[in-house]
Amino acid sequence: MPKITFDKDTRAKLIGGLSDYLRTELDLEVKGFDAEFLLDFITERLGPYFYNQGLHDAQALYREKLEAISEAVYDIEQPVKPL
Repeated sequence: MPKITFDKDTRAKLIGGLSDYLRTELDLEVKGFDAEFLLDFITERLGPYFYNQGLHDAQALYREKLEAISEAVYDIEQPVKPL
């Protein structure tokens, strides 16, 4: 599995959102390096679970669409008469 990384802007938004959540919901002031380290921990430890779930969801959708295509192909099959 490739390492989960974010570009600089996305990383800043995630850190800001995490800091805001902790301050608002848990009355904790976590910012700067502490917020970055927490994001790194979440990304490294929890990220693979979310990533894998996304893959499983994509596989399920792919199977569903493939089944629909297979049915559509059978629907356009022409009847044949015995020779």
